[in-house]
Amino acid sequence: MPLTVTTLIENSPGEHKGLSSEHGISFHVVTDHARLLFDAGQSGAILDNAARLRIDLSGLDHVVLSHGHYDHSGGLRALAQVARRFTLTVGPGFFAPKYADRGCAWEYLGNDFAESFLQERGIPWTCLDEPVRELAPGVHVLSGFPRRHPDETVNPRFKVLADGAMQPDAFADEVLVALDSPRGLVVLLGCSHPGVKNMLDAVQERLRRPIYAVLGGTHLVEADRPGIKTTRAYLQEHDIRVVGVSHCTGDHAMEDLRGLGNRFFHNRTGSVLFVS
Repeated sequence: MPLTVTTLIENSPGEHKGLSSEHGISFHVVTDHARLLFDAGQSGAILDNAARLRIDLSGLDHVVLSHGHYDHSGGLRALAQVARRFTLTVGPGFFAPKYADRGCAWEYLGNDFAESFLQERGIPWTCLDEPVRELAPGVHVLSGFPRRHPDETVNPRFKVLADGAMQPDAFADEVLVALDSPRGLVVLLGCSHPGVKNMLDAVQERLRRPIYAVLGGTHLVEADRPGIKTTRAYLQEHDIRVVGVSHCTGDHAMEDLRGLGNRFFHNRTGSVLFVS
C-alpha cells in the first residue's frame, strides 16, 4: 500500500471545483500503520472536502497541529464531532493566545479552543516535549528547531500573550511531521515560522535519512529575494525530489521555485501524493 498524502484544504482551488478552499492547510495521511491528520484548516470545510474525496475521517488515529494559529487549528471543533478515537499532539506553548501587532491595535490569530474543550470532549492530547517522537511506525513528529540560518527570522509582528504582557512569538510550539517511505522521508510543514531550512536541517540530523519530498507552508511570503533564492538552492543541494509547497509561501517564492522544474508542483486543495 503506498504512502498517501491528500491535501484536504489549502488557499488555492485545484481542478476539482466542488472542493472548498480557504486560507489554511490540512493533510490527510494514510500509512501501513496509521491514519493521521496534520493540521485542520481554519473551519469545518475539511469535513465536506473529505466526503467529496471519499475519505472517512471518523477512524483517525492521530491529529497533529503544527502551531496555534487559527488557519491550522480551526477545523478541530468540527472534526471532533465525527472523529472519536484520535490522540492530539501539539507543541509546547500551543494554547498561549497569539496575536498580530497592528501598531495601535492587536488582532487575535490563535486557536478557538482551550484545554478545557479537549477535556469536555474526552480528547486525549499530549505535548511534544522531546526533539522527535514516533507516533506510529514510520510517523515522526519533530519540535524544537535550532535557528542556524541568519536569513530565517520570525516577523516581529507576531506576538504571544504570556505573563500578562505581549511578547515576541518565537513559535516554540511549531512542529512538523516526517513520514518514512521507500524513497526517503516525506516532510509535512504547517507554516515553517522557525525557518524552512532550520526545520529541514533538524529532520536530516535527527532521523539521518534523505528527504524525498517536502509539502506544505514555507512562510517565504515574508522572505526577500536573496532569501528565496537561498532556499531554492538549499532544496537543490539536498536533492529533494518533490517540492509541493503553497499556503504561506507567497507568489514571488512560488514563481522562483518553479525553477526546480519537474521537482515542483503547486500543492493545492485536492492534491494527492502517492509514494511507493
